[in-house]
Amino acid sequence: MVFDVRVQLGSVVRIDANERVRPTDGPVTLWVTGVRLVANRPESNEWVWLEGVKILQDGRSGDQAQILVRACLLAADQARR
Repeated sequence: MVFDVRVQLGSVVRIDANERVRPTDGPVTLWVTGVRLVANRPESNEWVWLEGVKILQDGRSGDQAQILVRACLLAADQARR
């Protein structure tokens, strides 16, 4: 299995609720400080851990977070957000 995930550390990504596990608090904007692949999932269900700091609606830094997102969100052929 080959992953082509392109997210740069320090980038800010918006993650919609339907693109992640446990979407109860709605969409999240995250300043990325780490990326970890999840290799033990079936190929049709690829996920990536994004680690970082939540950015609040007013632009301030929020809590540290680890968010499990669909790998296709970060694929090379997806438009950057």
